[in-house]
Amino acid sequence: MPKLTRALDAADVSRVIEMAWEDRTPFEAIKTQFGLDEAAVTALMRQQLKPGSFRLWRDRVHGRKTKHAAMQPIALERDYRHQARHRTPQR
Repeated sequence: MPKLTRALDAADVSRVIEMAWEDRTPFEAIKTQFGLDEAAVTALMRQQLKPGSFRLWRDRVHGRKTKHAAMQPIALERDYRHQARHRTPQR
């Protein structure tokens, strides 16, 4: 797995998995909030999910326009950037 800018605790790992499953959350939002690019999210999902669940997730997000900010409408892109800026840090 690529190096992280900070260690992820169990709550962060859970949130990354939740965001990765959400259709409208782009990988760029995960990178903004947690410092994980698409390859790192994929590696985390492979590590944390059962093999069948990982395959279902990978098939679901592969090529999905809403998972890549460059491919989605401007309004959605602005929304996740706004949320990331105003996110309250967790301890």
